[in-house]
Amino acid sequence: MIWNNISVVSKSLKCSMLPPIRHFKISTSVYSSKEEAMKKRQAELMKKGLPKRKTIEGVQHVILVSSGKGGVGKSTTAVNLSLALSKLSSSPKVSLLDADIFGPSIPTMMNISELPLLDSKDKMLPVMNYGVGCMSMGLLVDPNSAVVWRGPMVMGALDKMVHGTNWSGTDVLVVDLPPGTGDIHLSISQTVEIAGAVVVSTPQKVALADARKGVDMFNKVGIPVLGVVQNMSSFVCGKCGEKTHVFGCDGAQRMAQELGVSLLGDVPLDPALMSSSDSGKPIVMTHPDSEISQTYQSIAQQIIDKLR
Repeated sequence: MIWNNISVVSKSLKCSMLPPIRHFKISTSVYSSKEEAMKKRQAELMKKGLPKRKTIEGVQHVILVSSGKGGVGKSTTAVNLSLALSKLSSSPKVSLLDADIFGPSIPTMMNISELPLLDSKDKMLPVMNYGVGCMSMGLLVDPNSAVVWRGPMVMGALDKMVHGTNWSGTDVLVVDLPPGTGDIHLSISQTVEIAGAVVVSTPQKVALADARKGVDMFNKVGIPVLGVVQNMSSFVCGKCGEKTHVFGCDGAQRMAQELGVSLLGDVPLDPALMSSSDSGKPIVMTHPDSEISQTYQSIAQQIIDKLR
C-alpha cells in the first residue's frame, strides 16, 4: 500500500515538474532570406577580391582545353585541335601553351625539345613545329626530373610562360590545362581574358562526374563552355570493322544535353592516334584524311564559328 502511494506521488511530482508545451512553427522564409542575403554578400566580396582580367599581349583569342580527370586524352585533343585550327581555310596563326607544370606532355607530342630563345625584350620565343608555336615547362627543366614546387613557385612559372612569352601575331592560343579544377585553372580563368573552354571526357561514368565539375567551374568563373569532346567514344576493329563501346555509349553526349552545351565531336579509340602522339607526329599531320583527323577539323571549324 505504501509503495502504491509513493508511486502515485512521484508520478504527480513528475507531471507537475514538466513545463507546458507550446506549439510553434519555424518560419523558413526568414532563414531563406538570410541565406540569400549572405550568398549575395559573399559574391560581392569575391568580385571585389578578384584581380581584373587582362589580355595576353599579341593574342586575339585564348581557348582552354580542360578535363576533370586525367588520362582521357586531353593533351592529345589540345595538340590535334591546335593543328586542325592552323589548317583551316582562314589560316589563323595558332600557338599552344602547356600549362601542366607537373606533367607536361606537349614536348613529346609535338616533337620539340630545344630551350626557348629570348627576344630583345628578354621574352621567350615559342618553339615552332608543324607551324605552331609552343611553350611548355618541359622545355625549361630537365625532362627526367620531377617538378617539386609549392603554390607560389608554380604560379610564378605559369605567369612567366603566359606573359613572359612573345606570342606576337597569335590569332588563337590553345592552353592545355592540367586535369582537375585546381589553382592553375583558377589563376588563368580569373586573370586572363578567355574566349571559351573545351571540356574533354570519355563516355565512362567516373570521367563524366569530373567533367561535370569542370563545366560547373567555368560557369562559376564566367567563362563560356564552347563544347564537349567525347574521346575514346568507341573502338573499331581493324579486321572486321565491328564497333565496340569500350567505355560506354554516348555518356558525354547525354551530359552535354543535360548541361546545355554542345557536343563538338566523337573521337574513336584508335591505335594510330596513340602511336602518332607518342612519336611526336600528330595524326592530323600524318593521316589528314582519316576519320579522326576529319573529326578534329570539324571541331576546329565549330570553335572558330563560335568565336566569330
